Amino acid sequence: MKFIIVAGTPGAGKTAVLIHTLKILLQQNVKPSVVKIDCLYSDDPKRFAKLGVPVQLGLSMDMCPDHFSIYNTDAILEFAKEQNSEFLIMETAGLCHRCAPYTDNSLGICVIDATSGPNNPMKVGPFLSCADIVVITKGDMISQAEREIFRECILETNPNCSIIEANGLSGQGASELALQIKSTEKVVSENESLRHNAPFAVCTLCAGEKRVGAEHHRGLLRKMNGMQEYVGE
Repeated sequence: MKFIIVAGTPGAGKTAVLIHTLKILLQQNVKPSVVKIDCLYSDDPKRFAKLGVPVQLGLSMDMCPDHFSIYNTDAILEFAKEQNSEFLIMETAGLCHRCAPYTDNSLGICVIDATSGPNNPMKVGPFLSCADIVVITKGDMISQAEREIFRECILETNPNCSIIEANGLSGQGASELALQIKSTEKVVSENESLRHNAPFAVCTLCAGEKRVGAEHHRGLLRKMNGMQEYVGE
């Protein structure tokens, strides 16, 4: 089975691009399943279900959605196997810009909004720099010069990625994305590893501490000057 992980910034159009892409894959008799990971709420599974695609929703609630999806990878893959799916497409929640959801044998797709500014590709982390494909949305809302600058910034951050310009409303770019998904040779294994370490989530705030001030906190901490330390047993 082929494992497709779609990540990106909030509001970039991940779901809209995916729906157009799934329509094309379904026309080609591909059997996909979709897993949607979000934080507190999502009605996107209803949109996927209208296509006749098996879909599962996971809500991370108080847990980092990146950690949630990684922790539940086995269950997610098992869901797709039960559906006899050829492809499992997992859409993760855009959150901290330091997400690192891709596994070694997945096809990593990053969806990023061109209106977010020319420096945004340098501000985000492994979900762009480790992606196989970067999908640029909302390019019709900026000038040609701005699009070229944005594209070059992406290539500076991830020189080996394939770039697709897409439109979540018209479906532009969905055919190219569907072709790349269908032609990927990567096959998920029983012993998957992350391409990049996930964001840290080891501190007393993660355990529910509400008091403000360094003296109240333990765990893996980073100071304003960039120094990182572990405080605790």
